[in-house]
Amino acid sequence: MGSDEIKSEYLNGAYREIANLLGSEAALKIHSAYRGQQITFPVQLFSKEYLKKQIAKEYDGGNIKQLATKYGYSEKWIRRILKDYGCEKQPNE
Repeated sequence: MGSDEIKSEYLNGAYREIANLLGSEAALKIHSAYRGQQITFPVQLFSKEYLKKQIAKEYDGGNIKQLATKYGYSEKWIRRILKDYGCEKQPNE
């Protein structure tokens, strides 16, 4: 049976959700590659190394709160990253 013949309502649980979101062909590929395995998707999409570089690049001296909101981390974590990169400006500088 080809992917064009498979309707999402024929599929079981998570495969049905994947088919509804991405199409039956994607659900079949995921089934073929990962069937029987438990898969957990991280909350954060980007790697921490990438985020650290992006945050250091986007930091303008006063946008810690915006960066925290944008990337889903606490302001404390953002400050720590900036300090590690040596680019956090102190108030009144």
